[in-house]
Amino acid sequence: MEFTIRFAEKRDVSAMLDLIKTLAVFEKQPEAVIVTEADLLEQGFGKQPLFTCFVAEKDEEIVAMALIYLRFSTWKGKTVHLEDLIVKEKYRGEGLGTLLLDEVIKYGYSLGVKRICWEVLDWNEPAIKFYESKGATLLKDWFLVQMDQTSIENYIEKL
Repeated sequence: MEFTIRFAEKRDVSAMLDLIKTLAVFEKQPEAVIVTEADLLEQGFGKQPLFTCFVAEKDEEIVAMALIYLRFSTWKGKTVHLEDLIVKEKYRGEGLGTLLLDEVIKYGYSLGVKRICWEVLDWNEPAIKFYESKGATLLKDWFLVQMDQTSIENYIEKL
């Protein structure tokens, strides 16, 4: 199959949001997505973009995406964080994940990053095997830590 990988554009936000919602369903959290098309437009294509996104097209349909952003590591320096790599189910197994990951890694390399990092759910065996096959290391002695909006608000109230 022939896919085109390119940087996402404003016109792609609807398809991007559809893919994000598809991932949330796959990860058993369909209600967790609160981001909107307006958020994606402003925060990805506004005056100070917070992310970069690669999309994969087949016959003018967006069928996959990889959303990344820059971070800074106090140990390593400039870092790329891969927030999500999403491939529509009917296109999985056709090398599309590899094509997108290749673009992310080439982009990071062009920026001179010292690390590219991301998370994967512990039950997502196909993704774990995919990432390990690419030379990625799973850091099993680290925990992902986060505070949701409610936790942040509760914290602020206690200050």
